[in-house]
Amino acid sequence: MKIGLFLSAQLEPGAAVSAGLEQLLEQVQLAETLGFSSIFLGHHYLARSQFLQPLSLINYLAPLTTKIRLGFGVYLLPLHNPLALAEEFATADVLSRGRLIVGVGTGYRKVEYAAFGIPFDERFKRLAESVPLMQRLWRGETVTADGYFGQLEQARLHLRPQQPGGPPIWMGAFGPVGIRRAARFNTAWLAPPDGDRQTLVDRYALYRQALKDHGHPGDGEYPLMREAVVATTAKAANAQAERYLTQQYAQYKAWDAAQQVSEQQLLQEFALVGTPESIAEKLTWYSERLGVTEVILRLQWVGMEQSAVLDSIRLIGERLIVARSS
Repeated sequence: MKIGLFLSAQLEPGAAVSAGLEQLLEQVQLAETLGFSSIFLGHHYLARSQFLQPLSLINYLAPLTTKIRLGFGVYLLPLHNPLALAEEFATADVLSRGRLIVGVGTGYRKVEYAAFGIPFDERFKRLAESVPLMQRLWRGETVTADGYFGQLEQARLHLRPQQPGGPPIWMGAFGPVGIRRAARFNTAWLAPPDGDRQTLVDRYALYRQALKDHGHPGDGEYPLMREAVVATTAKAANAQAERYLTQQYAQYKAWDAAQQVSEQQLLQEFALVGTPESIAEKLTWYSERLGVTEVILRLQWVGMEQSAVLDSIRLIGERLIVARSS
Protein backbone atom coordinates (compact mmCIF):
# COMPACT_ATOMS: atom_id res chain seq x y z
CA MET A 1 0.00 0.00 0.00
CA LYS A 2 1.17 3.48 -0.88
CA ILE A 3 0.92 6.40 1.57
CA GLY A 4 0.23 9.95 0.40
CA LEU A 5 0.13 13.26 2.25
CA PHE A 6 -2.78 15.69 2.25
CA LEU A 7 -1.26 19.15 2.46
CA SER A 8 -2.95 21.83 4.59
CA ALA A 9 -2.27 24.68 2.20
CA GLN A 10 -4.00 27.41 4.16
CA LEU A 11 -2.77 30.05 6.55
CA GLU A 12 -4.36 32.11 9.28
CA PRO A 13 -5.49 35.59 8.16
CA GLY A 14 -2.60 38.00 8.51
CA ALA A 15 0.10 35.32 8.55
CA ALA A 16 3.12 35.79 6.31
CA VAL A 17 2.31 33.91 3.12
CA SER A 18 5.93 33.66 1.95
CA ALA A 19 6.96 31.99 5.21
CA GLY A 20 3.97 29.64 5.05
CA LEU A 21 4.83 28.69 1.50
CA GLU A 22 8.38 27.82 2.52
CA GLN A 23 7.00 25.57 5.25
CA LEU A 24 4.72 23.81 2.79
CA LEU A 25 7.62 23.23 0.44
CA GLU A 26 9.69 21.83 3.31
CA GLN A 27 6.89 19.36 4.10
CA VAL A 28 6.56 18.30 0.47
CA GLN A 29 10.27 17.77 -0.08
CA LEU A 30 10.62 15.80 3.17
CA ALA A 31 7.65 13.63 2.19
CA GLU A 32 9.21 12.96 -1.22
CA THR A 33 12.56 12.08 0.36
CA LEU A 34 10.88 9.60 2.72
CA GLY A 35 8.95 7.85 -0.04
CA PHE A 36 5.43 9.27 0.26
CA SER A 37 3.60 8.47 -2.96
CA SER A 38 1.61 11.65 -3.45
CA ILE A 39 0.71 15.13 -2.29
CA PHE A 40 -2.96 16.14 -2.31
CA LEU A 41 -4.50 19.60 -2.08
CA GLY A 42 -8.01 20.70 -1.19
CA HIS A 43 -10.04 23.29 -3.05
CA HIS A 44 -12.31 26.02 -1.67
CA TYR A 45 -13.29 29.59 -2.33
CA LEU A 46 -14.23 32.20 0.28
CA ALA A 47 -12.46 30.24 2.98
CA ARG A 48 -11.92 31.72 6.43
CA SER A 49 -8.19 31.44 5.92
CA GLN A 50 -5.57 32.42 3.37
CA PHE A 51 -6.31 29.49 1.06
CA LEU A 52 -3.69 28.77 -1.59
CA GLN A 53 -5.50 27.70 -4.75
CA PRO A 54 -4.49 24.15 -5.68
CA LEU A 55 -3.86 24.37 -9.42
CA SER A 56 -1.46 27.28 -9.01
CA LEU A 57 0.24 25.54 -6.10
CA ILE A 58 0.69 22.29 -8.03
CA ASN A 59 2.31 24.19 -10.88
CA TYR A 60 4.60 25.83 -8.30
CA LEU A 61 5.54 22.48 -6.73
CA ALA A 62 6.03 20.61 -10.02
CA PRO A 63 9.57 21.84 -10.79
CA LEU A 64 10.58 21.67 -7.11
CA THR A 65 9.85 17.94 -6.90
CA THR A 66 10.87 15.01 -9.07
CA LYS A 67 8.82 11.86 -8.48
CA ILE A 68 6.01 12.40 -5.99
CA ARG A 69 2.55 12.55 -7.60
CA LEU A 70 0.53 15.76 -7.29
CA GLY A 71 -3.24 15.66 -6.93
CA PHE A 72 -6.44 17.41 -5.95
CA GLY A 73 -8.62 16.16 -3.14
CA VAL A 74 -10.94 17.41 -4.63
CA TYR A 75 -11.14 20.10 -7.33
CA LEU A 76 -14.59 21.73 -7.51
CA LEU A 77 -15.22 20.79 -11.11
CA PRO A 78 -18.81 22.10 -11.55
CA LEU A 79 -17.68 25.67 -10.84
CA HIS A 80 -15.54 25.77 -13.99
CA ASN A 81 -15.70 25.28 -17.73
CA PRO A 82 -14.54 21.74 -18.59
CA LEU A 83 -12.72 22.82 -21.76
CA ALA A 84 -10.71 25.36 -19.78
CA LEU A 85 -9.89 22.77 -17.13
CA ALA A 86 -9.00 20.13 -19.70
CA GLU A 87 -6.36 22.50 -21.06
CA GLU A 88 -5.20 23.67 -17.62
CA PHE A 89 -4.85 20.11 -16.32
CA ALA A 90 -3.08 19.02 -19.51
CA THR A 91 -0.62 21.86 -18.96
CA ALA A 92 -0.11 20.85 -15.31
CA ASP A 93 0.48 17.24 -16.34
CA VAL A 94 3.15 18.34 -18.81
CA LEU A 95 4.78 20.65 -16.26
CA SER A 96 4.88 17.87 -13.67
CA ARG A 97 6.24 15.34 -16.20
CA GLY A 98 3.14 13.17 -15.97
CA ARG A 99 2.60 13.19 -12.21
CA LEU A 100 -0.87 14.78 -12.00
CA ILE A 101 -3.91 13.14 -10.39
CA VAL A 102 -7.18 14.96 -11.07
CA GLY A 103 -9.38 14.40 -8.04
CA VAL A 104 -12.80 15.95 -8.68
CA GLY A 105 -16.01 16.52 -6.77
CA THR A 106 -18.88 18.92 -6.26
CA GLY A 107 -18.21 20.30 -2.81
CA TYR A 108 -20.98 21.13 -0.38
CA ARG A 109 -20.93 24.91 0.23
CA LYS A 110 -23.78 26.86 -1.34
CA VAL A 111 -21.90 30.12 -0.87
CA GLU A 112 -19.31 29.00 -3.44
CA TYR A 113 -21.97 28.25 -6.06
CA ALA A 114 -23.78 31.51 -5.37
CA ALA A 115 -20.54 33.45 -5.86
CA PHE A 116 -20.11 31.90 -9.32
CA GLY A 117 -23.76 32.34 -10.26
CA ILE A 118 -24.23 28.59 -10.64
CA PRO A 119 -27.37 26.86 -9.30
CA PHE A 120 -26.43 24.54 -6.46
CA ASP A 121 -28.84 21.86 -7.65
CA GLU A 122 -27.02 21.60 -11.00
CA ARG A 123 -23.72 20.52 -9.45
CA PHE A 124 -24.06 16.78 -10.11
CA LYS A 125 -25.29 17.29 -13.68
CA ARG A 126 -22.33 19.54 -14.40
CA LEU A 127 -19.90 17.04 -12.91
CA ALA A 128 -21.37 14.24 -15.02
CA GLU A 129 -21.05 16.32 -18.21
CA SER A 130 -17.54 17.53 -17.49
CA VAL A 131 -15.69 14.29 -16.71
CA PRO A 132 -16.27 12.43 -20.02
CA LEU A 133 -15.71 15.62 -22.00
CA MET A 134 -12.27 16.13 -20.46
CA GLN A 135 -11.41 12.46 -21.01
CA ARG A 136 -12.35 12.65 -24.69
CA LEU A 137 -10.27 15.78 -25.22
CA TRP A 138 -7.27 14.23 -23.46
CA ARG A 139 -7.50 11.16 -25.69
CA GLY A 140 -7.13 13.43 -28.70
CA GLU A 141 -10.68 13.06 -29.99
CA THR A 142 -12.34 15.74 -32.08
CA VAL A 143 -15.35 16.76 -30.01
CA THR A 144 -18.65 18.31 -30.99
CA ALA A 145 -20.84 18.83 -27.94
CA ASP A 146 -23.49 21.11 -26.51
CA GLY A 147 -23.95 21.44 -22.75
CA TYR A 148 -24.10 23.71 -19.76
CA PHE A 149 -20.55 24.88 -20.59
CA GLY A 150 -21.45 26.14 -24.07
CA GLN A 151 -20.88 24.67 -27.53
CA LEU A 152 -17.91 22.84 -28.97
CA GLU A 153 -17.67 22.39 -32.73
CA GLN A 154 -14.92 20.05 -33.91
CA ALA A 155 -12.85 20.95 -30.86
CA ARG A 156 -9.49 19.26 -30.35
CA LEU A 157 -6.61 19.75 -27.94
CA HIS A 158 -3.21 20.07 -29.55
CA LEU A 159 -1.44 20.26 -26.18
CA ARG A 160 -1.94 16.75 -24.87
CA PRO A 161 -1.21 15.54 -21.31
CA GLN A 162 2.01 13.61 -20.85
CA GLN A 163 0.16 10.61 -19.41
CA PRO A 164 -1.42 8.60 -22.23
CA GLY A 165 -5.16 9.24 -22.26
CA GLY A 166 -4.73 12.01 -19.71
CA PRO A 167 -4.13 12.11 -15.96
CA PRO A 168 -6.18 9.67 -13.86
CA ILE A 169 -9.46 11.02 -12.55
CA TRP A 170 -10.38 10.16 -8.96
CA MET A 171 -13.96 11.08 -8.13
CA GLY A 172 -14.81 11.97 -4.55
CA ALA A 173 -18.21 10.99 -3.16
CA PHE A 174 -19.85 10.21 0.17
CA GLY A 175 -23.16 8.64 -0.79
CA PRO A 176 -24.21 5.67 -2.93
CA VAL A 177 -25.31 7.77 -5.91
CA GLY A 178 -21.91 9.44 -6.11
CA ILE A 179 -20.06 6.16 -5.64
CA ARG A 180 -22.05 4.61 -8.49
CA ARG A 181 -21.30 7.67 -10.61
CA ALA A 182 -17.56 7.15 -10.13
CA ALA A 183 -17.96 3.54 -11.21
CA ARG A 184 -20.08 4.48 -14.24
CA PHE A 185 -17.30 6.70 -15.58
CA ASN A 186 -14.67 4.09 -14.67
CA THR A 187 -12.81 6.55 -12.48
CA ALA A 188 -11.24 5.66 -9.16
CA TRP A 189 -13.50 6.42 -6.21
CA LEU A 190 -11.63 8.73 -3.84
CA ALA A 191 -13.08 7.57 -0.52
CA PRO A 192 -13.58 10.47 1.92
CA PRO A 193 -12.12 10.62 5.45
CA ASP A 194 -15.18 9.28 7.23
CA GLY A 195 -16.92 5.97 7.80
CA ASP A 196 -16.41 3.21 10.34
CA ARG A 197 -15.23 -0.24 9.24
CA GLN A 198 -18.64 -1.61 8.33
CA THR A 199 -19.50 1.54 6.38
CA LEU A 200 -16.26 1.22 4.45
CA VAL A 201 -16.91 -2.46 3.70
CA ASP A 202 -20.37 -1.58 2.37
CA ARG A 203 -19.13 1.36 0.29
CA TYR A 204 -16.31 -0.54 -1.37
CA ALA A 205 -18.63 -3.47 -2.11
CA LEU A 206 -21.07 -1.04 -3.71
CA TYR A 207 -18.33 0.52 -5.83
CA ARG A 208 -16.98 -2.83 -7.01
CA GLN A 209 -20.46 -4.09 -7.87
CA ALA A 210 -21.19 -0.88 -9.79
CA LEU A 211 -17.95 -1.29 -11.76
CA LYS A 212 -19.03 -4.81 -12.64
CA ASP A 213 -22.53 -3.65 -13.60
CA HIS A 214 -21.02 -1.18 -16.09
CA GLY A 215 -18.62 -3.74 -17.54
CA HIS A 216 -15.45 -2.28 -16.04
CA PRO A 217 -12.68 -4.61 -14.84
CA GLY A 218 -12.17 -3.18 -11.36
CA ASP A 219 -8.40 -3.51 -11.43
CA GLY A 220 -7.63 0.18 -10.95
CA GLU A 221 -6.61 2.26 -7.95
CA TYR A 222 -8.53 2.29 -4.67
CA PRO A 223 -7.55 5.42 -2.74
CA LEU A 224 -8.75 6.29 0.76
CA MET A 225 -8.38 9.58 2.61
CA ARG A 226 -7.89 9.62 6.36
CA GLU A 227 -7.31 12.22 9.06
CA ALA A 228 -4.33 11.21 11.19
CA VAL A 229 -2.46 12.18 14.32
CA VAL A 230 0.72 10.22 14.98
CA ALA A 231 3.13 10.37 17.89
CA THR A 232 5.68 8.15 19.63
CA THR A 233 3.14 7.17 22.30
CA ALA A 234 -0.61 6.64 22.23
CA LYS A 235 -1.04 9.15 25.07
CA ALA A 236 0.76 11.88 23.14
CA ALA A 237 -1.22 11.14 19.98
CA ASN A 238 -4.55 11.30 21.80
CA ALA A 239 -3.57 14.58 23.46
CA GLN A 240 -2.66 16.12 20.12
CA ALA A 241 -5.87 14.86 18.53
CA GLU A 242 -8.00 16.41 21.27
CA ARG A 243 -6.07 19.67 21.00
CA TYR A 244 -5.97 20.08 17.23
CA LEU A 245 -8.16 17.65 15.34
CA THR A 246 -11.38 18.05 17.30
CA GLN A 247 -10.98 21.83 17.32
CA GLN A 248 -10.72 21.98 13.54
CA TYR A 249 -13.75 19.75 13.05
CA ALA A 250 -15.70 21.96 15.43
CA GLN A 251 -14.94 24.86 13.08
CA TYR A 252 -16.16 22.85 10.09
CA LYS A 253 -19.59 22.52 11.68
CA ALA A 254 -20.09 26.25 11.16
CA TRP A 255 -19.76 25.83 7.38
CA ASP A 256 -22.99 25.41 5.48
CA ALA A 257 -23.82 21.77 4.70
CA ALA A 258 -20.57 20.57 6.29
CA GLN A 259 -20.55 17.02 7.57
CA GLN A 260 -21.59 16.84 11.21
CA VAL A 261 -19.24 14.42 12.99
CA SER A 262 -19.21 13.73 16.72
CA GLU A 263 -15.92 13.84 18.60
CA GLN A 264 -16.25 10.17 19.52
CA GLN A 265 -16.85 9.13 15.91
CA LEU A 266 -13.91 11.19 14.73
CA LEU A 267 -11.34 9.97 17.24
CA GLN A 268 -12.42 6.35 17.63
CA GLU A 269 -13.85 5.35 14.25
CA PHE A 270 -12.79 7.67 11.44
CA ALA A 271 -9.34 9.12 12.17
CA LEU A 272 -6.05 7.28 12.61
CA VAL A 273 -4.75 8.32 16.02
CA GLY A 274 -1.82 6.57 17.66
CA THR A 275 1.72 5.38 17.17
CA PRO A 276 3.07 4.39 13.76
CA GLU A 277 2.74 0.75 14.77
CA SER A 278 -0.94 1.02 15.77
CA ILE A 279 -1.69 2.97 12.60
CA ALA A 280 0.10 0.28 10.58
CA GLU A 281 -2.37 -2.32 11.87
CA LYS A 282 -5.27 -0.26 10.53
CA LEU A 283 -3.54 0.30 7.20
CA THR A 284 -3.08 -3.45 6.89
CA TRP A 285 -6.81 -3.93 7.46
CA TYR A 286 -7.63 -1.36 4.78
CA SER A 287 -5.37 -3.17 2.34
CA GLU A 288 -6.37 -6.75 3.10
CA ARG A 289 -10.08 -6.27 3.79
CA LEU A 290 -10.95 -3.42 1.42
CA GLY A 291 -8.29 -3.69 -1.26
CA VAL A 292 -7.16 -0.09 -0.68
CA THR A 293 -4.08 0.71 -2.76
CA GLU A 294 -3.23 4.15 -1.36
CA VAL A 295 -4.07 5.99 1.85
CA ILE A 296 -3.76 9.78 1.84
CA LEU A 297 -3.12 11.08 5.35
CA ARG A 298 -3.67 14.62 6.61
CA LEU A 299 -1.14 15.22 9.35
CA GLN A 300 -1.30 18.99 9.84
CA TRP A 301 -3.94 20.85 11.82
CA VAL A 302 -4.64 24.50 12.58
CA GLY A 303 -2.31 25.70 15.30
CA MET A 304 0.32 22.96 14.93
CA GLU A 305 3.92 24.11 14.88
CA GLN A 306 5.94 23.31 11.78
CA SER A 307 8.31 21.16 13.86
CA ALA A 308 5.37 18.98 14.97
CA VAL A 309 4.18 18.57 11.38
CA LEU A 310 7.64 17.55 10.20
CA ASP A 311 7.95 15.12 13.11
CA SER A 312 4.67 13.49 12.05
CA ILE A 313 5.86 13.17 8.45
CA ARG A 314 9.13 11.62 9.67
CA LEU A 315 7.36 9.13 11.91
CA ILE A 316 5.15 7.91 9.07
CA GLY A 317 8.02 7.96 6.58
CA GLU A 318 10.74 6.34 8.67
CA ARG A 319 8.67 3.85 10.67
CA LEU A 320 6.07 2.88 8.09
CA ILE A 321 7.17 3.66 4.55
CA VAL A 322 10.95 3.18 4.76
CA ALA A 323 10.66 0.31 7.25
CA ARG A 324 8.28 -1.59 4.97
CA SER A 325 10.45 -1.15 1.90
CA SER A 326 13.71 -2.25 3.59
